[in-house]
Parts: sequence; structure tokens; C-alpha cells
Amino acid sequence: MRFAISIPQYARDSHFDDDAFRAHLRRVEELGQFESGWVQEQVIGAAGALAPLQTLTWAAACTERLRLGCAVFVLPLHNPLHLAKAISSLDCLSGGRLEIGVATGGRGRPFDAFGVDPEKPVARFNEALALMKACWTQREINFDGQLWKLQGASMEPKPVQKPHPPVWFGGSAPAGMRRAVRHGDGFMGAGSQTPAQFAEQVKVVMEELGAQERDPGSFRIGKRVYVHVDDDAARGRRRLEDALTQHYGRGGWSEHIFAGPPSACAEGIRAVADAGAELILFNPLLDDAEQLERLAGEVIPALTKS
Repeated sequence: MRFAISIPQYARDSHFDDDAFRAHLRRVEELGQFESGWVQEQVIGAAGALAPLQTLTWAAACTERLRLGCAVFVLPLHNPLHLAKAISSLDCLSGGRLEIGVATGGRGRPFDAFGVDPEKPVARFNEALALMKACWTQREINFDGQLWKLQGASMEPKPVQKPHPPVWFGGSAPAGMRRAVRHGDGFMGAGSQTPAQFAEQVKVVMEELGAQERDPGSFRIGKRVYVHVDDDAARGRRRLEDALTQHYGRGGWSEHIFAGPPSACAEGIRAVADAGAELILFNPLLDDAEQLERLAGEVIPALTKS
């Protein structure tokens, strides 16, 4: 079992606390218990979330060893050439520490607001990813797609990591999990999935690994967990549910969160690991500094003790 932590990426009321951001990431590296730090993408929303690429670039400048990722970019909403260039650039700026999460987006996304056909997100996703990989790996890019075409083009610099930064897939549909095994390096379960739902997703992933005759060791499985450590369980659950409602603009999170004393949080998260998560992405949504210390000092030791 390995651990990752969410990166505070908020500028509420247009205020960004740079000192707190730097101190938080320094402490993450000092603790040495987290292999990576992750952001999310929320273009439209009232949570005050900063854009992921810009936040990761700032985080890269504040750290030396921590791997940095986004889970996930809703790929059909992006121009793949611009995104490929930005990712390659950030991999260079960070010294090869970048991880990339991608997803189709699914129902409920405002595709029309981005000028994207809402009836064909999967086709757009598949072609965009193929084009991005071509940009990252081919000296001369010759790409003849339905949506994008390039002949005799080049994109430099290439990413530091070869053939490209690890690509994680998100999503909840079985077809997305199978697509992850065929085209990705890992699957990241969403925080909105219960441990039981995640276990079913892992079954699909493992079946597809077998069908593709792919070594399971070449494919990682992780899950985001919304967590808040609080000795008062009721208060912890209430605060985390309120924070999630503010972040996503909707309620109904009671089955999807881990809140309460360290032992209770560890028990719930252990169920996620037992379901197949090799990487646990802790995502506290408030009291970032305090939660970091309690996760590192009380929850992780409970999860890793023999």
C-alpha cells in the first residue's frame, strides 16, 4: 500500500495563501510518507479551485522529490495539442515527476459550453489521447484522424519520462475500465465510489488485464478517498459532508466518506485497500495542515502496522 495526498488548490474569494501552500508541500516532503500530490480539474464551479496545470507548475517549483498529478483532466474538453504541449513542458520543468489522469467526462458535463459534441465524447477522447501520445513519442508526427490531422509536424521538447508520463484513467463505466487497461498505465477510482462499488470496478480491471495478457505489475490501481480525522465522529462527518457539498454543489456524500477518529478512518480505508487499491489518495477538504499531520501520524501507521 502506498499513499498520496491532495494538494490544496483553492483561492477562495480570489485569495491564494502562497505561504501556506509552500509550507504544506514542504511538510509533505519532510514526512516522507507520500509518493505523490494530486490536484483536480474544476473549470466551472463555485469552489474556488485553481486550474490544475498552473497549480502543478507552482507545486513543482515548491518541491524537489514529490511526484505531481492531476486526477483527472476531462480530455474531450481540451485541445489535445495544447494539452500535450503543456504536459510535456511541465514534465520537463519538474524533472520528470508528472502523472496524468484522464477521463471522458460522462453524463452531466456541460459539453455544449466548450463547443464539444455531447453525443461523441468517447470518440473524441480516444482520438485526443492517441494524438497526445504521438506528440510525446514521435519525432515526426503524421496523424490522420477524424477530428485532428497533422502531417510532417514536430513537438519539442518531449517529456523527460519515456515514453511519456504515466497515464491514469478515471471513470465509472466498465467500458472505461477496459479502455484503461488497453491504453493506460493505471486506474484511479473516484472518491464518489463506495468501497463495494470500487471492488466491482477492480474486478473488471483484473478481468481485462487477463484478457489482454498484460502483467498486473505493469498497471497500477488507486482510489481517491475523502477523509477527515476528528475525535468527534459526528462533527467530522458533518464538516466533511458540508465541504463536499460546497465543492461539488450537491449533497448525498454520507456513503462515500471516511470521517471520525483515526482508527475508524483507517478501518474504512483498509476496506478500500482490500478491494484492490494499491495507491490511496487522501483528500481532506479542510484544515489541510492539521489533517496532513493526523493522516501521517495516526492513520497511516494504523494502516501499515502488521
